[in-house]
Order: sequence, then C-alpha cells, then structure tokens
Amino acid sequence: MNKKIIKTLDYQKILHKLAHHALTSLGKDAVEKLEPKGDFELVKLRLQATDEAVNVERLKGNAPFGGIRDIRSSLHRVRIGGMLNPAELLDISTTMFGTRRLKRFVLAVHEEYAIPMLKGQVELLTENKPLEDKINSCIDENAVVVDGASPELGRVRSELRTGEGRVRERLEQMLRNSSVQKMLQDVLITIRNDRFVIPVKSEYRSSFGGMIHDQSASGATLYIEPDAIVQLNNKIRELKFKEEVEIEKILRALSELVAEQVDLLVLDVDQLAELDFTFAKAGLARELKATMPRLNDRGFIKIKRGRHPLIAADSVVPLDLELGNDFSQIIVTGPNTGGKTVSLKTVGLLSLMAMSGLFVPAEEGSQLCVFDAIYADIGDEQSIEQNLSTFSSHMTNIISILRDMTPKSLVLLDELGAGTDPAEGSALAISILDYIHQIGCRIIATTHYSELKAYAYQKQGTINASMEFDIQTLSPTYRLLVGVPGRSNAFAIAERLGLSKLIIEHARTQVGEEDKRVESMIASLEENRLIAEAERQSAERMRREAEEMRLTLEAQQAKFDEQRDKLLEKAERDAREAVAKARREADEIIADLRRMAQEEAGGVKDHRLVEAKRRLDQAAPELREKQVRAAKKRPERIEAGDEVRVVTLGQKGHVVEIVSATEATVQLGIMKMKVELSNLEKIGSTAQKKPAHQVATTVKRTRDDNIRMELDMRGLNMEDALIEADRFLDESFLGNLGQVYLIHGKGTGVLRTGMQEYLRRHRHVKSYRMGNYNEGGAGVTIVELK
Repeated sequence: MNKKIIKTLDYQKILHKLAHHALTSLGKDAVEKLEPKGDFELVKLRLQATDEAVNVERLKGNAPFGGIRDIRSSLHRVRIGGMLNPAELLDISTTMFGTRRLKRFVLAVHEEYAIPMLKGQVELLTENKPLEDKINSCIDENAVVVDGASPELGRVRSELRTGEGRVRERLEQMLRNSSVQKMLQDVLITIRNDRFVIPVKSEYRSSFGGMIHDQSASGATLYIEPDAIVQLNNKIRELKFKEEVEIEKILRALSELVAEQVDLLVLDVDQLAELDFTFAKAGLARELKATMPRLNDRGFIKIKRGRHPLIAADSVVPLDLELGNDFSQIIVTGPNTGGKTVSLKTVGLLSLMAMSGLFVPAEEGSQLCVFDAIYADIGDEQSIEQNLSTFSSHMTNIISILRDMTPKSLVLLDELGAGTDPAEGSALAISILDYIHQIGCRIIATTHYSELKAYAYQKQGTINASMEFDIQTLSPTYRLLVGVPGRSNAFAIAERLGLSKLIIEHARTQVGEEDKRVESMIASLEENRLIAEAERQSAERMRREAEEMRLTLEAQQAKFDEQRDKLLEKAERDAREAVAKARREADEIIADLRRMAQEEAGGVKDHRLVEAKRRLDQAAPELREKQVRAAKKRPERIEAGDEVRVVTLGQKGHVVEIVSATEATVQLGIMKMKVELSNLEKIGSTAQKKPAHQVATTVKRTRDDNIRMELDMRGLNMEDALIEADRFLDESFLGNLGQVYLIHGKGTGVLRTGMQEYLRRHRHVKSYRMGNYNEGGAGVTIVELK
C-alpha cells in the first residue's frame, strides 16, 4: 500500500491506538509492521483471529501475557556462542513460564467456546519445563546466582562470608580502641576497591599505618586499609575471583542449555508476538465499540452508521453509504466545512482497517471490500519548494493514480478539478471521471461544480450525494445524503447574514437559466427528501410500536405457557400420588388377606372381607369415585350368572347369587366376596349358572389348576410385556405359587434386561435367576415369589 495514502488517511494514528493495547514489546513491534493487504483469503483469516480474540475477552477477560519478554537479542547472542548474564537468563525463564500459562488459558477457553485459529497458534508453543526449572534453580527473582547453583559456589561463598566476618571483627576491635578513635573521621567500616577500609583524618596519616585506597572530595578524609587486615583482604579478594569464575562457569552451562533450544524459543517468540498483536486488535475493537465487517472482493461497500475512529464519539456524525452495487461512482457536493472530506477519509480509513484484519466502528451488517489498492487525493498539497500550485499538485497526484489504478481499486478524490478556471476544471473533472468509470474502479469524488451534478444524473452507474446543510442555523449537519445533490445556498446564507435584498436579487438575475433550473430541481428533490424522511420516521415509529406489541404478546404467551405447564405438572403429580396411594393400600389389603387366610386355616369371615372391600373403596382415587357415582346413576338389573365388573376394583367376575336387594356374591378369580349391587356393572350373562352349593366366602391358598406357572412374552414390546408380567405375577401371588417362569427369549437381550430390572423392584418378588441349561437358559427368567 502506498505510504503517502496511508499518511493521508491517518492510518498511522490507528496503529498508534492499536499499540496501546499491546501488552508486550513483541506485540508493539508487530503492530508497527502491520499493513493493509489486498489478499482476500489472508484478510478473512486476520478478521477471524480478531473475532476469536474478541470472544475470548468477552468470555474470560484479558489474556495473560505477564512475564513475557522480548528475548530475541539474547537468543541471537546465544546462537553465536555468547554467554548470557543472569538477567537475560531470568527473562528467558519468565518468558517460558508466561508462554505455558498463556497456552493453557487459550486451550481452556477452547474447551468451552471454539477458537480454532488461536488454538492452532498456541499449540505451536513449546513447554520446556526442565530448562525453566534449571534456570530458576540457579538464579533467583532478583537475577542473582544463588549459592545452590553448584557445590563449589556454595563452598566459596561460605568461605567468603567467614573471611569477611573475620575482617569486620578485627576492624571493630581497632575501632573500639580510644587511641584509634581520635584519628578517625567516622567510627565505621566501609569498602573501597573491594577492600575493607576505615576513614582516617588526613592529619594522622603519618601515625596510622596502612594502604590508602581513596580520599574524600575535600581531602580531609583518607580511606586506609590497616596493615593488620591486608592479608585477610587479600584472601577475600582471592575468594571473590573464585566466585566469579564459578558463576561464569554456571552461566555458560545455562547458556549452552538455552542454545540447544534456541530454534524452538525463536519460534515461540514469533508466535507470542502474533498472539499479543491479535489480542491488541480485540482491545482496539472494544475501545472503538467496533464490529466485524462482512468482506467481499467484488468492489461492494455498505457502511451502516460508520464513525471516523479518530473523532470523539460524542461529536462524530455516523455515515451511511453504499457503493458498488447499483452505482460505482458517487459525486458529493455541498458547501465548505460541511464534512465532505471527513466522509471521504472515513470510507478510506474503514477500508484500510478491514484490510488489516481490524474491526471497524460501524453497525453490524456493514460490508467492506478487499481492494488491491486505495488511492486518494485529499487536501491542498501545494509546494513552494517544487513551484507547484494547488491545481498542479492535485493533477500530479491524479496522474499518478490514473497510471497505477486497476479495476479492483478504490479512488477517493477531494475537490476534483479545483484550482483553475471553473469551465475548464469541470470539463477536466468529467473527463477524468469518465476514464476511471471505464476502467471499472470504485470512486467517490467531492466537487463544487454544478456541471458535475448534472453529469451524475445523466451518467449510468453514477449518483449524486451531498452534505446536509441547515439553512435556519447556517450550519452543516455533517450528514451524507446519497441521491440528493448539494446546493450552494450562497444567496440564503448571504441574506440571513444581512446582505441587502436588492443586491441579492440583482445577483439572482446574473445566474443562467440552466443553473436556475438545476437549483430548482435540487430544491424540489430536497423537499421530497424531507417528506420521505418524515414518512420514514413515522414508519419507523410504527414499526417500533408493532415490535413492542409483538414482544408484549410473546411475553404474555410465554407466561401463559408457563402457567399451563405448571398446572399440567401439578395435575400429573396429583394423579401419580393418588395412584401410588391406591397401589399401596391395595398391597396392604392383599397382604392382610393372605395373613388372615393363614391365621384362619383357609377360611375368611364375611366381616373381614367387608372390611377389606371398604378399605379398597377408600383407597380408590377421586376419579374412580366419580365413575362410581356415575355408575350409581345408571342402575341395571343384575341376576345370578351375569358377568360383571367391580368398579372399585376394576376386576371382572360373575355373580354367584343375589344375597339381598343391595348385595350379591361375586366370584373374582379364586376369591368370592360380597359386593354392593351399585358397585357392579353388567357385562353379560354366563352360559351356565353355578350351583348353589358352590357359594362360599373363602380364599383358597392351594394350587389352582387354572393358574399358569409360565408366561410367554416372546414377540411383545417392552411396554406390553411389563403389563402382562405385572398381571401374571399378581395372579401367581394370589394363587400362592412359589415359583413361576417368564419366557422372554434370547434375541437382542433388551426384553430380558428390562424384565430383570422390573423384577428387581417388584413387591411380590423374593428373588430371580436365569434358567439353567435344561430350563431354557438365557431365554427364561425363573422368579421366586414371597
């Protein structure tokens, strides 16, 4: 991209804003190298990376870049065999730690929200924990080699501390001597040239033996090493040399370890720079409240409420513009200071930002094109040094643009044809626009020439636009109006400023008829635009009201659905509770009947059966009671031998005899019991009536020939099989069977598994097992009843 264009459109100022969001010097360097690209696929990838970083910040906050340093110079030195100092090694260690933490952060986010590009980048980062631990074991957080870096270093430093202690002890003994104290400037021990000395007054030099290492600025104090500690200081100096040699040995060994990993570390640094740069783009998007534009490579631009990113948010006027679909050229007219130049720069700068992979300050749904180049001639660039006038400067730029542009370029021209004779300037501007249109470029041009307004009406693919101007306040509104040419408003402005009406009327007579018709046409268009704008606002208001009504209705519908679901849930819960209660009562009654039969040795008294029946009646759910009441309203004549259904029990049987006007004895399977006639529903008549001597109120507990010992469920689905099994087990339990067989077949094993899960919870089942080889094997389950 042309450097002059980048400067003209203030692209560098955007990069300056972007650099503020980079958290490392690596990221800042990457920002400085950022340039708009004309490769459509590359720009899409850049935008995708920015979008992923924006989502990461939205979900988890800022990415952790703490501890990451620019270690490229250190890696270069170690690559050529240099030795690193402790601070450089510490930077490498903290960078490896920061790399590992950043990698784990991004991978953790990816598990919750897909960020494939960032995941791919961090997966390229290496984790060299052994090298990091080795450096940390030798160098502390203050970049000092620790005693434990090597056994030799620990021994030398131990001896060094012992020797320094002896020197201080000897000097402190001297300082406590009163005869020595009077010769000292201060009673203290200090160090000069790595040797322990004491400050002696200069007048006592001759009487105080030792070696002078320094003196004060005034010369009144001499720093003398007494003869008594010279040998001790020599020993300390020797130990310091050994310490330095050992430290160098340690640093060189660590540098060699780093050199073994230098290629991987260089790649890590490059990835870290790219990651910091990507998250910096997300930070800029947050600052500008920017959105991700939709990209195309067919020259189409649709900006929805786009804002110039360098103008304060409280004063910028949003821009709405569409170019490249129905028309490829826009001619913008209007008074000076109306915002034409800002509009041009906004279109150009937003395009450059999108081509750099940056979000743009515009509403969702904005579309921008990846152009191969953007050209702009904006502003007055006259040059005294080059003896160029304003017109000459403009023409020099335009000639350069016409030479380099392609059909996939965007051209922005400010004040086209200005700076020369209006007639010639307008003719030249029309010719330039025709040439650019033939090439196929997208172009936005600003002008004051009325001829260009008519040109835009006549030229296919070209449209007029203007910057709105408020005549009442004599001030621009900075709104771009596409489809409406601008008016000069010179007469109206002059009149409001107080110019004589006589002069203004005379001026109007000097305007040609053609210009009057153009101005009249523009005025008519402006009037129609205002009417259309008012209607649009009214329609928008009605749309908002309709939307509010829709939202209200949806909320009411949701509330109604919620209440309905709650009522249905409550009804189902109540029904389940009623059925469960009835089942528990029935189980208890059956258990009591069994117990009574055992206690009374095969016979159950009538009053016991009546009591059991009453408890069954009470255990029935309310819905059953309603059915009973309904049955009472439709009494039928019942005689001995009729097949009937006992309503409260839901069981079928036949009438043995009519006991009284209100009761009858009913045979229910193996059990006979007295039942009220109102609790019976007639189904049919039996072919033969039972003899009278068979009437007995007894419950048998012996094996009955009619009771089956096996149930064949093969071919049934699970639901039907469970119903049949439940009925079969109840009959078997009442028939006092100890063991029964459930035949389910082998098949896929679904029926067998479901049936055994059901048996595990059944109230009558004591145990169950698979059949043996001679009993049917895996196709049969043998159940032992309680």
